[in-house]
Amino acid sequence: MASHIERRKFLAALGGMAAAWPLAARAQPQPKMLRVGFVGIQSYRELASRKVDVFLAVGNEEALRAALSAAEGGPIAFLAIDFDPLAKGYVSNLSRPGGNVTGIFVRQLELTAKRVEIAREVFPSATVIGIAFDSVSREQRDAAAEAARKLGLAPRMIEVKGQQGYGGAFDAMDDTRGQPIILPAGPMFFRDRETIAQALLERRIPSIAAFRENTAAGVLISYGFDLIGLFRDIAGYIHQIARGGKPSEMPIEQSVRFHMAVNLRTAASLGVSISDAFVARANEVIE
Repeated sequence: MASHIERRKFLAALGGMAAAWPLAARAQPQPKMLRVGFVGIQSYRELASRKVDVFLAVGNEEALRAALSAAEGGPIAFLAIDFDPLAKGYVSNLSRPGGNVTGIFVRQLELTAKRVEIAREVFPSATVIGIAFDSVSREQRDAAAEAARKLGLAPRMIEVKGQQGYGGAFDAMDDTRGQPIILPAGPMFFRDRETIAQALLERRIPSIAAFRENTAAGVLISYGFDLIGLFRDIAGYIHQIARGGKPSEMPIEQSVRFHMAVNLRTAASLGVSISDAFVARANEVIE
């Protein structure tokens, strides 16, 4: 759910939009306070009762479904982190969505395949790749497995079921020490990044994650979207709606804000050698 995305990062990005809102309303005698319902932070019934001006759904498909239920036809901006709103039928097309929803989405399955390619590049002698997943990342699991087979890697499915189960889940890689594991983009893997990184380091398992925050926590490499940048972008949609924009006429963006981070401290701890050329491609290097 959207509540697993760190609230302070959204609020920091939304702050710029909030500052601009009174400027857009200068022509009015008394500027109106914009009410934004952030789906996942409060109950949906409570949000609906507050008569918010626009709903913001961030994260997975469940957040958007909840916003649709609470909004009762009101405008919704979404940040689809791990689902395709067009493929799922929430909009009629990307250029003119129709209805009351618009926003930004990330082609997560393509990013998933790219993480497998990175694993193959960094670990050219690997024969097995672990693919971690949970209940909301099964599509990413399947995309990773397909990409692994194409690259000659045997996928090993590792289902994790919450904070208490990470260690036991990663023990599935005990007989393949040194082989990499892929972590999906999902609320749980973001929320529990410190616990996950510690469990992987204790087992000396190199990993490629979706969020740069995972790398900051101790994961070896991350490749995915720029989360803070996406929050800034979706704040722009809220601003457009505040100025009278109609979601049905606001094109949906496919984010190109990609970010790769490398943790050289973790590489040294695991005894992993990463080429200078690869490190030079990273947006962020932790030393």
